[in-house]
Amino acid sequence: MFHLFTLGFNAGMGKKILLANPCGKIADVCFSTVDLHSGDAWYGITAYAFQIYYDFSGYSDMAIGLGLMLGFVFAKNFDSPYKSQSITEFWRRWHLSLSTWLRDYLYIPLGGNRKGKIRTYVNLTLVMLLGGLWHGASWNFLIWGGIHGGYLAFERALGKESVYHRMPKIIQVVLTFFIVLIAWVFFRADTLSDAWRYLTSMFGGSGTAAQNGGGAVAEGLIYAPYYLMNFIIAALAIWALPTTWDFTRRLSWWKILWAIVVFALALISLTTQSYNPFIYFIF
Repeated sequence: MFHLFTLGFNAGMGKKILLANPCGKIADVCFSTVDLHSGDAWYGITAYAFQIYYDFSGYSDMAIGLGLMLGFVFAKNFDSPYKSQSITEFWRRWHLSLSTWLRDYLYIPLGGNRKGKIRTYVNLTLVMLLGGLWHGASWNFLIWGGIHGGYLAFERALGKESVYHRMPKIIQVVLTFFIVLIAWVFFRADTLSDAWRYLTSMFGGSGTAAQNGGGAVAEGLIYAPYYLMNFIIAALAIWALPTTWDFTRRLSWWKILWAIVVFALALISLTTQSYNPFIYFIF
């Protein structure tokens, strides 16, 4: 149990300190920069997608590791959500404790899919709208929930034999991640006008409602070797490596050594960096 605790807890701490924090810094700079270039805007929202994933899943891994130390086995909470081929699959992989709660306490009590197609579409959309409001009482969270709910209903209407499902897997993954990124803009932006400004930048427009800094200053920071390296490692870990849950199922000496190295690097980074947001606490 101790070795499983070491693997899980250390991996979670590494996710939070070594990956989520640097990606969060990139996102913060991009979301507060005037006249952001389109490429920089996409870089920033992708970094935020990495930040929120590694932050949430990192804390989940640490909780699972602590649970194992005390003799409790908690279920997997994240299952490589950015590998999803649809928004429906995304919600079967993302924050499973939340999606299960939404299903059991909102979707099923509302009637689920037992009262006809139209009611099913309405229930899916309504559940995600309520899920958005659960994160905060603002238009941004409502729109975020609406995007996900709308696509859940749309995919249900398409069915499993649609042209979309006959596309190559990589295209489905890219399209799903694209939708998730658009929704994350509303989740991350402070106000609706900020979200619109950022989306405008992403699609080639010019930012008009940022708070400070300029494009040149932003580029000088977000493309610094440290941040760029961590961004690349974060991307590789998401799409090329297994989840922490799967990685820690089998023990080996090199995994234990890897966990010790990750823990040491995380401690060093924690003592030297001042940027350490706790975004999970917000919700």
